[in-house]
Amino acid sequence: MACVDSNAERIRQLQEGHIPIFEPGLEELVERNAGAGRLVFRDSLGDETARADAVFIAVGTPTRRDSQAADLSFVNQAARGIAERLDPKQGRTVIVTKSTVPVGTASSIEKLVVAARPELRPGRDFDVASNPEFLREGSAIEDFMQPARVICGTEGAHAERVLRELYAPLNVRGSPMMFTDRATAELIKLASNSFLAMKVSFINEIADLCEQCNADVQDLARGLGLDQRIGPRFLRAGPGFGGSCFPKDADALVAIAREHGVDAHLVETTIRVNDSRKHAMAERVRALMGGCVAGKRIAVLGVTFKPNTDDIREAPSLVIVPELIAMGALVAAYDPAASANARSVSAFQGVLWVESAEAAMREADAVVLLTEWDEFRSLSAQRMAELLRGPIVVDLRNALEPKDLQSAGLQYYGVGRGRVQPTPAHRPGRDRKPD
Repeated sequence: MACVDSNAERIRQLQEGHIPIFEPGLEELVERNAGAGRLVFRDSLGDETARADAVFIAVGTPTRRDSQAADLSFVNQAARGIAERLDPKQGRTVIVTKSTVPVGTASSIEKLVVAARPELRPGRDFDVASNPEFLREGSAIEDFMQPARVICGTEGAHAERVLRELYAPLNVRGSPMMFTDRATAELIKLASNSFLAMKVSFINEIADLCEQCNADVQDLARGLGLDQRIGPRFLRAGPGFGGSCFPKDADALVAIAREHGVDAHLVETTIRVNDSRKHAMAERVRALMGGCVAGKRIAVLGVTFKPNTDDIREAPSLVIVPELIAMGALVAAYDPAASANARSVSAFQGVLWVESAEAAMREADAVVLLTEWDEFRSLSAQRMAELLRGPIVVDLRNALEPKDLQSAGLQYYGVGRGRVQPTPAHRPGRDRKPD
């Protein structure tokens, strides 16, 4: 297998065995297969393109700056490069879109190839198929080896046969394969992520209601999840969804709906709810600290949008941290994987980056947990009480144990876990000294 990227520096890193992203198990997997000669990295398409049974396009499709639609410039660039190297005499190649793309992209690629090479005919000299990916960051290898489903959109027997043979080892393991037309396959990915995003925003709104009713959203979510029609996944209250998929794909689905004259009110509302959620969490921290954070030190634990990744794209921290700084707070932050990368992010200007959770919490007036890394789940409540100057713990992921923290003399505030009302607490020897 040859992996091609136009970023020569990234290819150089991969050839030297350095993985440019954090993904558990990926470095070992790449090292093993590259060492065995099954995996090579190149910065340009080679002759193997003409001999390949399938060529996958797996480039980024970011949201366009001027709209909510996906930017297909990288997809089109890759398709043109493939078109230039197709050679029907050496075999019939299936061009497969792995990227998350709008409906109709496979058909557009077909036309693009023909425009670049008029002598080529789709369905005879080449095929185009859709095979959207459903990998979760932090669990990508497991999701690839044992996928919940493999979706393939094809327009002919040859493309279907190639994809069936390619995925046969996974099919043997019991992973279901579904074949449909290309437009449906393209839409399945966008609809899946938009629906999961709606579940996240739904449970966040229910968490707000739980706080007003003095109910517990954790138990409520478990009760909901026992209904097999609903399921327990993505019913965890928090500061809102982020990452490279949910925000972008929800935007893309809205853009596609508008293009076709269809209302997408549910998804549009989900986007608005999620955006406002992040701002509301910054206000929550201020309220819990007596309505003013100016001059106070706040420890922020985690800045990635989820654990087991170094990805901070669209993470709630990109809104919450800058707002706390704008309010006058001194933010000391630590993330097990992203601290180094985050230092250069403009949104985090003014953040004091430290090398451990303990360093972040030392003499802090409050601690805010933004990412539920296992490292933070295992923090000692007593040790936290010793390090913190103030008693406030704001757990925006409901990852910590309230009783342990309260027993250590700390004030615990989760999301949707009963009424949020700051109460004074006296901790002998830890009261803040007068300025």
